[in-house]
Amino acid sequence: MKRVIQITVRANAPKTKITKQEGDSWKMDVHAQPENNKANREIIKFLTKACDADVKILKGLTSRKKTVLLTKRN
Repeated sequence: MKRVIQITVRANAPKTKITKQEGDSWKMDVHAQPENNKANREIIKFLTKACDADVKILKGLTSRKKTVLLTKRN
């Protein structure tokens, strides 16, 4: 099963966590700095564990607003 979600990210937060979920629009705090792709890697790692899915950022690699594809694992 595939699902596309929109995530608004706040980087350099004290802890990585999902702060709000409303349907396919999520807000997320990320502990990593928004430099050298660190925050994007942390988002992928966190969502992979939290959702038990393969994660791919489709849009917004350099933006706070990201479009992410979640593909459930079998």
